[in-house]
Amino acid sequence: MKKILAYISAIILTVILVVVGFTFRQVQQQKSTLVNDLQYRTSLLADSFKESIRTPYLSGTTTSVQAVLDKFAGRERLLGLAVYDNRGGLFAMSVGLPQNLVENNNIPEKAMDANSVSSDFSDLNGMSVYVLASPLSQDSKVIGALSVFQRADYIDDNISEIWKTNLLRLLLQALLFSVAIVIIFNWVIYRPIKHLAEAIRQARSGKTGNESDIQKGNSFFKPIVAEISKITRSLVLARNSASEEARMRLQELDSPWTAERLKEFFKAYFKDRQIFVVSNREPYIHRKIKNETVWVVPPSGMVTALEPIMEACGGMWLAHGSGDADKQTVNNQDKIEVPPDEPKYTLKRIWLSEKEIKGYYIGFSNEALWPLCHLAHTRPIFRKEDWTTYRKVNGKFAESLLAEIKDVQRPIILIQDYHFALLPEMIKKARPDAEIGLFWHIPWPSAEVFSICPWRKDILNGMLGADVLGFHTQQHCNNFMETVGKEIESLVDLEKFSVTHNGHSTFIKPFPISVAFTNGAHEDDKPESEVLKNLKLKSKILGIGIDRLDYTKGILERLKGLEFFFDLHPEFKGQFTFLQIAPPSREGVEKYQKFNDEVTHEVERINEKFEDNSWKPIILLKKHHTHDEIYPLYRAAQVCLVTSLSDGMNLVAKEFVSARNDEAGVLILSQFTGAARDLKGALIINPYSAEETAEAIFKAINMPPSEQHRRMKKMRESVRDYNVYRWAAEFLGSINRLD
Repeated sequence: MKKILAYISAIILTVILVVVGFTFRQVQQQKSTLVNDLQYRTSLLADSFKESIRTPYLSGTTTSVQAVLDKFAGRERLLGLAVYDNRGGLFAMSVGLPQNLVENNNIPEKAMDANSVSSDFSDLNGMSVYVLASPLSQDSKVIGALSVFQRADYIDDNISEIWKTNLLRLLLQALLFSVAIVIIFNWVIYRPIKHLAEAIRQARSGKTGNESDIQKGNSFFKPIVAEISKITRSLVLARNSASEEARMRLQELDSPWTAERLKEFFKAYFKDRQIFVVSNREPYIHRKIKNETVWVVPPSGMVTALEPIMEACGGMWLAHGSGDADKQTVNNQDKIEVPPDEPKYTLKRIWLSEKEIKGYYIGFSNEALWPLCHLAHTRPIFRKEDWTTYRKVNGKFAESLLAEIKDVQRPIILIQDYHFALLPEMIKKARPDAEIGLFWHIPWPSAEVFSICPWRKDILNGMLGADVLGFHTQQHCNNFMETVGKEIESLVDLEKFSVTHNGHSTFIKPFPISVAFTNGAHEDDKPESEVLKNLKLKSKILGIGIDRLDYTKGILERLKGLEFFFDLHPEFKGQFTFLQIAPPSREGVEKYQKFNDEVTHEVERINEKFEDNSWKPIILLKKHHTHDEIYPLYRAAQVCLVTSLSDGMNLVAKEFVSARNDEAGVLILSQFTGAARDLKGALIINPYSAEETAEAIFKAINMPPSEQHRRMKKMRESVRDYNVYRWAAEFLGSINRLD
């Protein structure tokens, strides 16, 4: 709409300039005509008056001259007359003629000096006066002058009236013109295009509309409409065919899982039941950048995994609204349809105060639970006030969720991660009919490690409110079962892998999360050469690491491995560059602030040690990159390093594999990731060993293409066969089997 207004403004400005130009020309012509007419009439008056005053002037009779002047003065626009002697002195003037006007002008002297008529405009208290002086002669000798004073203000009035009339006409024309343009543009162009865009969006999202509605009122775009109608029909037919094929494959577990198949799975087994997802991080964040509201997808493995599921199944996602423009984009119920460019489900934002964020998120979630569950040698910090706020925020989410499911029969609720350990029990107590799945996206430690948590029993009780509790690996399930057996009174069934507590059973199952297998195809991808050029990367060999700036990701250990590699193999100086993309994470946590500084210092130290001319061994980019920006880098890199010290799964490894449709490239993977159990073609390392990391980098760079293809093909088959849609189907299927 802004562009439309800009175009209309440009057109109106052009019209205004043209009209003003023509008006200016008209004013100049009119002024010239009026001035010429005034000069002509005044000249005639002067000639006639000269004959009347000649005789009395020659006789030197002032009273006689005065009588003649008074007789003609005051007629129409004539202000008065004055007679001057040959020395320029005033001889006589008509009654009422202002003294200063008569005495303070030199026009009579000019006329006598030149022995010809002289004239000019003068000002009388803001009024324009035209003064004409004609010499009086006798025997070719100038003996005096006659001056005629005419009012000329009517000329300015006439000019002002022209401007006023034309500008008023211009204003009306501009208004009518603007209204006409808006109406024409709206009905002939904007509405038809908007209608066509909506029809295309409906077709893309799988919704069918009436074809006659598409063509209605679109005669101006008839050729385009015809083609769009054909494309829409083709899309509908293709989608119907895909849906039918997906329905036929529902029972074939080994056939590829797609968004369409997951949608059909959900329809078949859950019919009209509604699904609700709860997480701390929202899938879309709205931010204010240079007075413009933009949306971004946060760097989160959880979001990467769940977003395709919600797009396929619809429903509602409840999350903390963290963007500075989030409140401006929701409706009066704090909801917004997402994705923003093609809505498929509803996002409801929950607002948290600074105090709640500090206690629940920064404090208990990330300074207590996160280091407790990750074996990365960081001591957890347990504070009573953080725990109190954590419980309060869990209750706040419970209250909001219960309001949404108030009139929903047997809702399906998928709770995500360690931020909401208490939420399952809260929901189950209020709505026993709700079927709840809790997925723990991070590792679960051993019973001995977890036992140091002061509120371990409350956390376990909260988690056991879920019907299905999912972890990435069987080892995490085993650790949880052992923890429950040690900490709370319950019936632990190792055959069914379930825990019965307070009369309610929870099934503990491994669901190794994955990504949507793109097979290298991604929207709006830039060529790899263009991406490398933009980053000024000229090295022959590129290594890549993509992680949040988190101490569990093993970034410092990775840097030590790279330093050891360049010490052992100096021949790769200038030939091999490692690109580390590491957007800041949890900047409110002191440990993360220090870690950020440590990584920056280490990169600078290593670069100073090995840099040669314009080449640096490591490029550190502390900026969030979208998937569209990252995927070309995945394909351009010969080596991808994932060196987590402790990780539930790590989806970067699976994204790298998914992007490599050329079946080239080498993945170096930490043995402490869940992905190490799925991706058997990776080079598995102990990230604490710089020697192992350096050796793996050297092996990856020198790996023959045939071995690369063999390893990558094996890993791609694993990700393709167990993608995020299959993960969702198995997780939802385990809930469905509870009935």
